[in-house]
Amino acid sequence: MASPAYTTPLLSESSNSIISTTSSSRSSSESEESPETSQRFQDFQLLDLQLKISRTPISCFHSYKSLAVLSGHVGTVSCLALCGEFILSASQGKDIIVWQQPDLRQFTKFGTGDGSVKALVTIGNNVFTAHQDSRIRVWKVSRRSENVFRLIDTLPTTKDYLGKFMKQSNYVQTRRHHKKLWIEHADSISCLAVSNGYIYSGSWDKSLKVWRISDLKCLESIKAHDDAINGLVASKNGVVYSASADGKIKAWKSSSGTHSLKGILEGHKDVSLNSVVVSEDGVFVYGGGSDGYVIGWVGNKNLDSWKLICEVKAHEMAVLCMCLMMGEFLCSGSADKSICIWKREINGGLFKFGVIKGHEGPVKCLQASTGSVGGGFMLYSGSLDKSLRVWWIPKYGGDGDEKKDSSLITK
Repeated sequence: MASPAYTTPLLSESSNSIISTTSSSRSSSESEESPETSQRFQDFQLLDLQLKISRTPISCFHSYKSLAVLSGHVGTVSCLALCGEFILSASQGKDIIVWQQPDLRQFTKFGTGDGSVKALVTIGNNVFTAHQDSRIRVWKVSRRSENVFRLIDTLPTTKDYLGKFMKQSNYVQTRRHHKKLWIEHADSISCLAVSNGYIYSGSWDKSLKVWRISDLKCLESIKAHDDAINGLVASKNGVVYSASADGKIKAWKSSSGTHSLKGILEGHKDVSLNSVVVSEDGVFVYGGGSDGYVIGWVGNKNLDSWKLICEVKAHEMAVLCMCLMMGEFLCSGSADKSICIWKREINGGLFKFGVIKGHEGPVKCLQASTGSVGGGFMLYSGSLDKSLRVWWIPKYGGDGDEKKDSSLITK
């Protein structure tokens, strides 16, 4: 059965109403309440950016001067997501701040729970947040409520829990003398990914769980790794990649309703892999390690055989996060407080395009704009210094000393 279409909502600048992109799955009445998104935000953003550029010396952009520094979190910024014309940033202090573009003002704040926020994703009119207390919370973006982001459920749901807790076979051993239902995570949920109507959650308990978005039911729990899962990403062809402290990235593919292991990508020995990204065409996978390296692999058609194609010493300290932009740029954030911009070549190799410095703490999360803005792209970075920074990265060049690809491995 085909999975439902999901769109990303936009909240009106002047009210709490939602202006959503149209979807084939919506009814005509719903479409009337949620008109199609115009170019208003894109035009405003570009105009605002052009004004900033006109007031700023060109040399500032060669060193990637930040357009804005957003402060307001009580804890370190742990994750970011784009939600239409809004930026969502979450922190170890349990709070989630909604920032409005293009003026980058604080629009609202929400959040609750017994643990800090570790990851968040947006699907349609819902926001999913993963927490240190081993739960996933679901928030509804509602224009009919003064509380725009309203908590509507927690995973696993009460219905799912009650349907399984009476049967002994539904319990698994988590540690000595401790058991939990297999639908529950036993430790912090560190990462989330979305693909084909499913939410995937990775945890420090080494497991990967699969949740169906339509009814929020947990369908599978996979003993995925030998150590904590630190990162998840899903490709357009439905393959999910999990990065772990065990030094491996594993590829998972759904077949006949269950997920099976398709391939294992081996990193450096005794080095944790903290993040993973996949190219738009699904051909190349890159992992960021605790030794400061970014490593790239290419898989065969069946994804059961992987070849190491590049490795580059990206940072002096651990790579904590990565993101891909416009199909040709890879951004890496590090514990050394810097962000590196890499140009990806057609063969998968990387060469340094530029370096961003400005954060006063390790860079924990990165998010790039979904489209081109003024001949470049917007980059958002969150740090342990409790701030969110906004950067504009031009496509035409970085610091003027681009290094040709030396990362490609040839044999």
